[in-house]
Amino acid sequence: MNSCPRLLNFAQYLSEVNAVRAAKPAYIDGQRTLSYGELAERSARFAGLLQELGLRREERALLLMHDTVDWPVAFLGALHAGVVPVAVNTLLTADDYAYMLAHSRSQAVFVSGSLLPILREALQRGPHEVKHIVVSEPTEALQAPCIDFESRVQAAQPVRAADTHADEIAFWLYSSGSTGQPKGVVHSHGNLWYTVELYGKPVLGVRESDVVFSAAKLFFAYGLGNALSFPLAVGATVVLLRGRPTPQAVFEKLVEFQPTVFCGVPTLYASMLAAPDLPTREQVAMRVCASAGEALPKELGERYTAQFGCYILDGIGSTEMLHIFLSNRSDDLHYGTTGKPVPGYEVQLRDELGAPVATGSIGDLYIKGPSAALMYWNNRDKTRATFLGEWLKSGDKYICDEQGYYTYAGRSDDMIKVSGQYVSPIEVENVLVQHEAVLEAAVIGVADAQGLVKTVAYVVLRPGQDGGDAVKAALQAHVKHSLAPFKYPRQIHFTEELPKTATGKIQRFRLRQMETQA
Repeated sequence: MNSCPRLLNFAQYLSEVNAVRAAKPAYIDGQRTLSYGELAERSARFAGLLQELGLRREERALLLMHDTVDWPVAFLGALHAGVVPVAVNTLLTADDYAYMLAHSRSQAVFVSGSLLPILREALQRGPHEVKHIVVSEPTEALQAPCIDFESRVQAAQPVRAADTHADEIAFWLYSSGSTGQPKGVVHSHGNLWYTVELYGKPVLGVRESDVVFSAAKLFFAYGLGNALSFPLAVGATVVLLRGRPTPQAVFEKLVEFQPTVFCGVPTLYASMLAAPDLPTREQVAMRVCASAGEALPKELGERYTAQFGCYILDGIGSTEMLHIFLSNRSDDLHYGTTGKPVPGYEVQLRDELGAPVATGSIGDLYIKGPSAALMYWNNRDKTRATFLGEWLKSGDKYICDEQGYYTYAGRSDDMIKVSGQYVSPIEVENVLVQHEAVLEAAVIGVADAQGLVKTVAYVVLRPGQDGGDAVKAALQAHVKHSLAPFKYPRQIHFTEELPKTATGKIQRFRLRQMETQA
């Protein structure tokens, strides 16, 4: 790997890399196609528009947009100008956006027309500093402070890229906020470069000839790498999905555009395999897939490979590390594990006192690598608890075997202690989903009448399965047969769906809240 240049504007870097392929499609969103030449020109014009609107370097602007060709123009245009885009989830509440607007002190908002009503609600709920609202694909006539994205970008004059440093603040992402207010995670231009060089090129193996499709959205750190940093760094073509990544919507993209690289999450892979209109291997062109967000069950990976003939490279990343740092590889694939550290990153498993744990023991996962975020904005306590010198404490529990493969054991706050022994909810869930009746499962710990903690499972059954007592007994016996008896779920609740974040992670804390309120 070459060294990251000291002076780096990542948007300018991508424009220079792709100058030789100006006519090639960079993005296809189903309604519009944007070539590499058009992407570079529109990004430079968008930077000019920001200057016309009076936004200065290092000021923030909220990016609340669906995945269309306008998203990368806004994101890269802001980087080009040295303005800091704050990319946010499109599925949040007005209260969430009100908090983010105030917390980031955003001077402008880039928003999809269909999201303008909820943005207006957010703007009415608290103090903010928003002066301009740039609307992509408006659904109504616009009045100040709203301006039309398309006409204003076309009229703006392109400007030269800001001379930014690799260590300079480039953009923010917000953490999921499952344990309180979301945290503003601050990343540099160099962090984007490092994820490309360490994971995108050598591990995922994205190349110029690829067509890349990420069901994970661009506002998600995982999706930002999959659908922007990695493909644009090698000159690949990216297919975007505007709406929700349902199995049917994903199938349409896989068949119509024939992507060779597909990036999803375990929940989606499970739903795809359970769908009645699952495409055949001959209908698609996938050569490699990626998975993150939750651990990929062994059985699920094996069934997917049997169906499509390609591997899913299961890995773990985080908003704080920007992308995947521990992963399987095409030439070293072990379903049921998260693989080994991505070269360029170091990982350690430590106990509650910070000492290394023995091989085969559960420990807290710590990571060291060059793509770590700079800080949580205006949150010194959380920053100091997470960013420990060169190391970052992930909040995840893992086990490392004698061959050096890491297996996920759950989030630190999800671990269950039964009869004085730790139970990993992931371990029990992985056994449950191996049963033919089960589509998805989530396991939590619940105190009984005597105050003793027992495991409780929430299960989504496959279509046509009966949720009676006989199935419950069969699932309990299945777990007892596969794991130590104390780990089996004392109670099993059947449910239509599991609570999840917008990025597909199961929210076990919400299940615990339901049990507390019951």
